[in-house]
Amino acid sequence: MSLTNASPLDAALAAKSASHVLATLPASARNDALTAMHDGLAQARDDILAANARDLDLARKAAADGSLSQSLVSRLDLGKKGKWEDMLQGILDVRGLDDPVGRVTLRTRLDDGLDLERVTCPIGVLLIIFEARPEVIANIAALAVKSGNAAILKGGKESTESFIAISRAIGAALDRTRVPNAAIQLVTTRDAIPELLAQDRHIDLVIPRGSNELVRYIKGNTRIPVLGHADGLCSIYLEQSADPKMAADVVVDAKTSYPAACNSLETLLVQESALDTVFPLVAAALASKGVELRCDTKSKAALSSLPSTAKVVDVTAEDYDTEFLDLVLAVKTVSDLDEAVAHINTHGSHHTDIILTTSGNLAEQFMSAVDSAGVYWNASTRFADGMRYGFGTEVGISTNKIHSRGPVGLEGLMIYKYKIRGAGHVTAAYGGAGGKQFKHESLPLE
Repeated sequence: MSLTNASPLDAALAAKSASHVLATLPASARNDALTAMHDGLAQARDDILAANARDLDLARKAAADGSLSQSLVSRLDLGKKGKWEDMLQGILDVRGLDDPVGRVTLRTRLDDGLDLERVTCPIGVLLIIFEARPEVIANIAALAVKSGNAAILKGGKESTESFIAISRAIGAALDRTRVPNAAIQLVTTRDAIPELLAQDRHIDLVIPRGSNELVRYIKGNTRIPVLGHADGLCSIYLEQSADPKMAADVVVDAKTSYPAACNSLETLLVQESALDTVFPLVAAALASKGVELRCDTKSKAALSSLPSTAKVVDVTAEDYDTEFLDLVLAVKTVSDLDEAVAHINTHGSHHTDIILTTSGNLAEQFMSAVDSAGVYWNASTRFADGMRYGFGTEVGISTNKIHSRGPVGLEGLMIYKYKIRGAGHVTAAYGGAGGKQFKHESLPLE
């Protein structure tokens, strides 16, 4: 990884050239690079966490004067809740995955001596623009190297010290491997984003990691394809038959285990017939964790038995379209599954939505009808994560309807090419009166 202050054009050209080398390296060389990255980061732990502490100190001061959100400060903390250990383990997990490059996914015999194959290959050059989360550098670098893609990273100013320290450690490690240093670049030039977004001839995919505003800005200012999501408006439908304790455990985990995450719960849809049975226990569990419940008239009336210390206020229409990223939850009463699905498909962000119920039929109906990248039955929205899916780590969450959806790991960073092996075959020999006919025989993949 190189720290570069080169122009965006020069950085993109260097990345494109490096991508051609990286794509041809054997899996062993790419795995050796991941081992070196892991070891280099582990050895630089104290320096990196010290740099992160400096970033955190400035961020907390900015949050105190209102110029930075508390959720962004939370995402910046590299020493929180085992984040450092998860970052290092993620590199090893990626190293242990099967090689995604060169997998044959289709084989067809077009004619005798003329075979067609579809083979996986890297996308090329990735541009990752991110805010706050310094571990993104290690995540992206690991996935990019393993998948044979070059990556250009541009971080936000709030994590400058952290990502420079991480980049130096990774760069020193890659210098001892066959991976070109320019294959992973951290751009340090100020205000480089507009020029990077203009490099559609050399950059193949943009992956934004950050706020709604950042993602919308990127989508509106580039011709490069964008993979990502603007919001994490995740919902839970609490159906009347749900086990109360199970429901309380799942809802509390989804809302409180990491409120600043994009896969945390933001809206609870309560079936009207569950208001006096399941919902009070769920609400009490949330209140005990300090969650503010913004309720409609019916759900608020069902919570009269909550202690006076509970935070229960009137909901607004805007709350159902808000990603709080905090201990705040919008609550809405719905009559049945159809109304819940309609609300999610209208107000949700197509990220991750779940149903809590004992009915398998209703669960399957919900998961088929909800138009989201992740749909779960009796499981927390927080499972929407590349590491938890077994991807090792992820470059982000996609709510797109093309190429890749949900947590994006190695598979989401691959595309394919078609290969034909012949023996002087020409198209003029086929079709027409007396012409040869194609066989189009399916062949085994191995």
